[in-house]
Amino acid sequence: MVRRRKKRFHTNNEVRIAAQTLITSKTDLHGYITYCNDDFIHYSGYTEKELFMQPHSIIRHPDMPRTVFKLLWDYVQNGKEIFAYVKNLSKSGSFYWVFANITPSYDANNNIIGYYSVRRQPTAIGIQTADGLYKEMLKIEETEGMEGGEAYLNNVLKSFKKSYNQVIYELQYKG
Repeated sequence: MVRRRKKRFHTNNEVRIAAQTLITSKTDLHGYITYCNDDFIHYSGYTEKELFMQPHSIIRHPDMPRTVFKLLWDYVQNGKEIFAYVKNLSKSGSFYWVFANITPSYDANNNIIGYYSVRRQPTAIGIQTADGLYKEMLKIEETEGMEGGEAYLNNVLKSFKKSYNQVIYELQYKG
């Protein structure tokens, strides 16, 4: 069964992230925001009160394939760091791309207690590559669900002969 998304208001207005910006947030184990910095508040367009204890998906743009978020969750829930290009949706309906680094947070007993994410300005080649990939994945997800999206992404990664993290990291830092 293919799940349909709720339509959210969005525009074609892109906001570019400033070069030195570090959008930072923390979530609990279920993805609810427990902390966000001023840059997160600024680019999302929400107040801190509006964001606190809301699902991080409050800023999810409908152009983002579900497969990407499944991959993100698979990595961090297994204690692994992940890099990703993410298109976010602000409260105003505008969008902004970020290069995200997401890691698990641990307690003193080495148990995962939440997740920490820092987002930076993405490279132009990273945005272009992710945008094309995500558009194709969305088309596939419409007819084949997340399984189809995963299969497509895995085939793309096989063609690069690299892991997801390697491809994303190299787009950001080797361009």
